Amino acid sequence: VRQFTPALLREIGLRPTRQRRLLANLLFGDGDRHITAEAVFTEVKTLGHKMSLATIYNNLRVFQSVGLLREIVVDSGKVFFDTNTSYHHHYLIEDDNTLIDIPEERIAVAYTHVLPAGFQVQRVDVVIRTRAGRCLGCSRLADCLSAAEAEVTCTPQR
Repeated sequence: VRQFTPALLREIGLRPTRQRRLLANLLFGDGDRHITAEAVFTEVKTLGHKMSLATIYNNLRVFQSVGLLREIVVDSGKVFFDTNTSYHHHYLIEDDNTLIDIPEERIAVAYTHVLPAGFQVQRVDVVIRTRAGRCLGCSRLADCLSAAEAEVTCTPQR
């Protein structure tokens, strides 16, 4: 959990506008999270602040450009921003449009395609699309997974 003071934003190379300070503290004030610009917009409104969706998108892109956020594109019109910028993969729970982290060591990727000369693989992002199904004692995959271990903790009903 980091508190984004004007001095810290300047240190990162960002002008500490009121909007940036609000968004940074909202995004990073309570641990890692996956969030869409639209969800940020709703949270900003709920807190009683006024900010356009365009301003939110612009600032999320700025935060991404300085390495504070990672963009996860899950569909042509659906983008999440991840405050955890470490190398890891994701489950997309399609029932409620949420992402859950999968630690890198839980996914093995075999990459055999040969790139043209001068190109190199920067990173491979894996998004596993899931539906919750029916589990004993819960109704969502997120409730069945331990985020740290990304292992099933309940038994599916048959």
